[in-house]
Amino acid sequence: MATVPSLAATVHQRVSDALSAALPEAASADPLLRRSDRADFQANGMLALAKQLKGNPRELAGKVTEALPANDEIASIEVSGPGFLNITVADEAIMDNLAARRQDPRLGVPYKDDPGTTVIDYSQPNVAKEMHVGHLRSTVIGDAVVQLLEHRGEKVIRRHHIGDWGTNFGMLIQYLIEHPHELDHASDTAGAKDAGEAAMARLNRLYKSSRALFDSDEAFKARARDRVPALQSGDPDTLALWHKIVDESKTYFQGVYDELDVEIRDTDIVGESAYNDALQEVVEELEESGVAVRSEGALCVFFEDVKGPDGTPTPLIVQKSNGGFGYAATDLAAIRNRVGELKADTLLYVVDARQSLHFRMVFETARRAGWLPEDTARQLPFGTVLGKDGKPFKTREGETVRLVDLLDEAVERAAAVVREKADDGVTEDEIRARAEQVGIGAVKYADLSNSMTRDYVFDLDRMVSLQGDTSVYLQYAYARVRSIFRKAGALRPVPHPELELAPAERALALHLDAFGDTLVTAADEYEPHKVTAYLYELATLYSRFFENCPVLKADTTEQAENRLFLCDLTAEVLHQGLALLGIRTPERL
Repeated sequence: MATVPSLAATVHQRVSDALSAALPEAASADPLLRRSDRADFQANGMLALAKQLKGNPRELAGKVTEALPANDEIASIEVSGPGFLNITVADEAIMDNLAARRQDPRLGVPYKDDPGTTVIDYSQPNVAKEMHVGHLRSTVIGDAVVQLLEHRGEKVIRRHHIGDWGTNFGMLIQYLIEHPHELDHASDTAGAKDAGEAAMARLNRLYKSSRALFDSDEAFKARARDRVPALQSGDPDTLALWHKIVDESKTYFQGVYDELDVEIRDTDIVGESAYNDALQEVVEELEESGVAVRSEGALCVFFEDVKGPDGTPTPLIVQKSNGGFGYAATDLAAIRNRVGELKADTLLYVVDARQSLHFRMVFETARRAGWLPEDTARQLPFGTVLGKDGKPFKTREGETVRLVDLLDEAVERAAAVVREKADDGVTEDEIRARAEQVGIGAVKYADLSNSMTRDYVFDLDRMVSLQGDTSVYLQYAYARVRSIFRKAGALRPVPHPELELAPAERALALHLDAFGDTLVTAADEYEPHKVTAYLYELATLYSRFFENCPVLKADTTEQAENRLFLCDLTAEVLHQGLALLGIRTPERL
């Protein structure tokens, strides 16, 4: 089906054409159209244009009004103030546009004109370590960006750059060699409710046991260190045990991802180890090209604008003086792979803002080396999850919060809300299923509703509230619409463009028409919070509509059908919008 342009886009084009007709020399000027409280839209561009041309903005606005031909979209246009254009659109045009939008399975959201290939790096847990609250933002933001880009038609390649390589594995593998059954038997940890929790319990025990021996036994420490080069050189027995540890970790990761309700495919998990064979080539190319130089034995890249507190240059260290490789070497090898082999047009990195300097240096190094075209790579930095005390979120004992514990608590809080709202006769299994959708949705929405660069306070009481800017408020709005349809009987949603719209109907309808524009902006600018802001405003406008415009008890059948149509489209937009954020919409709460 052809794309359904929004009324805002159509009106913008009408005013632009009139501006060109009234003033040919200003053909490329932007009329600066926006939503307005004084009318449906307001065009402010005449003020800047008149200043540029040294003319009178009111006179220019009048000429534009006169040049505007009769059309079906604009009901009235008037000059206001120093030269604003206040524009009111026709009720019939609003409903015609919404009717066309509803017939499209995509609700009028256009595909990109020039889709490319984006490789997005997000959710980067470490092998043999538990996922904590710090992994939440990368996973949730990355998943939402993936959904938005794919919805726009972009080819998206997911990459989960897990920490699966390094010196710690010498310790873990050597311990397994000497205690071969450490990962074989069932977990003895109480409450390990699934395979993921059981796998993590085994890994925890392996890590603690091996660390204790490493710290207390010098002979074991020496054997563990000797195991590292065996791993790096590909010794089969060492690799087999390394794979066993990685597989256990993947089992654990998948359990967490399942609870978080995100799809993480095994083929997309490409850890540090995948680039190990390319590291020496990276080093040689950087050194031969002069991009990197030796400094005190280490291979470094220097930058004029990156200096330490004492004013001396702070380099990006690609290879350490002892011959080992740092994170930079792996990141550079990954860029070469993603641009050269995966043919990426865009590289996105959903990584903590505190790593911004590292990635700025890595990107610049890759550009100097000729591996990364200009404006190809971009970090999507995110802020920190804070506790109610305004400090990084920790347990009472000062430990990092386990992600599974946080999610479990969110579901329990949501269960209390669902139980309070549930009808008589609803089973505990039904309450639990809804609570999982509500609780996990609440955690995701709280994260996504903030601009990703901002820190935010993790407050479960607020997250699962039915009041305010929460996913529960949106889910409740959706459930309320579905409730109307269960009571509608033979009444069907049918648009009636010939009807005059009440103020609350018009406000809701105009906002529904902006759904496509909002998704385009959110996807193109990698800003999921613009979708949450739109959906919250939609739920708020729907609430006002619900209070002021009776649906099933409307004055006429046509009015009831028209209002039911607005309810239907509201539900579809809520459903699609929340789905793109990874949030479910229960039929009942």
